[in-house]
Amino acid sequence: QVQLGESGGGSVQAGGSLRLSCASSGRTLSTYGLGWFRQAPGKERDFVAAISTGGLTYYAGSVKGRFTISRDNAKNTMSLQMYSLKPEDTAVYYCAAAGRAADLLRSKADYWGQGTQVTVSS
Repeated sequence: QVQLGESGGGSVQAGGSLRLSCASSGRTLSTYGLGWFRQAPGKERDFVAAISTGGLTYYAGSVKGRFTISRDNAKNTMSLQMYSLKPEDTAVYYCAAAGRAADLLRSKADYWGQGTQVTVSS
């Protein structure tokens, strides 16, 4: 069983930075594709970024060049470094794990975290 937990959310002004982390308290994450999704109020949950077991990364167009996803298999963690944050980045951010990163690109995951709030003020 994989139990995911996010940390690092908070409030920041536009142009600022935040780093989100996701850790597993269960099985190792090294065999899973990992990703981040976000859901703004009144909107559907959207794909943000994913990283394969081999370290290949994928990003939504809206965050490419501003966000960086990474994983540390030794620590059983994943991170999302967010730069140049915009008010439209405000959302609850969820980490997710899937058998393949390709599944995450289709918004399919085997495991989800509970989410962490990111608020960007103008």
